[in-house]
Amino acid sequence: MSAPVIDRTAPTEHPVLDVLAARWSTRAYDAENTIDDAKLNAALEAARWSPSAYNLQPWRFIVAHRGTALFSQVVDSLVEFNQLWASKASVLIVAIAETESEDGKPISHAVYDLGQAVAHLSVQAHHDGLLVHQMSGFDPEVVREFADLAPRFTATTVIALGELGDASELPEGLQQGETAPRVRRPISESVILSA
Repeated sequence: MSAPVIDRTAPTEHPVLDVLAARWSTRAYDAENTIDDAKLNAALEAARWSPSAYNLQPWRFIVAHRGTALFSQVVDSLVEFNQLWASKASVLIVAIAETESEDGKPISHAVYDLGQAVAHLSVQAHHDGLLVHQMSGFDPEVVREFADLAPRFTATTVIALGELGDASELPEGLQQGETAPRVRRPISESVILSA
């Protein structure tokens, strides 16, 4: 039985959809939980239907379930700090950008479109009661090797996915982040020009 989801709703400056305000990135995953395949598939379906320039869909995913050899390979690609907590997630997903077409033409928007796909995945997952944490702390070349990725594909981020666990089981230095106030810079500092 997983721990109840705590309220981490963002203090937004303007109203947004509840699912967006409530979405947050935990490091406390329920290590006993097995992913609900319907929820996982819904998250992947949301990614599938995200916007894509020219409908090229320059994204690919490696989906590794905890307890499999593939999961262990993904964990091994993570920096030590991320291994401490991400190994408890039900699933680790490697998000991969297709940066060139098969004929060698650069896809300049690949990382942007991959980001949109992952954003849709994360919102759908949160809507369905799952928590997502995206990580840049991993070695893309380790992924390239075990997945035998062609040079035109670039592993860009690793995504932990699962149900909320007990924050008290995290290493002491990580526990505070689970309940600390959520902060972002004001919109006015993000908008460079507006007329």
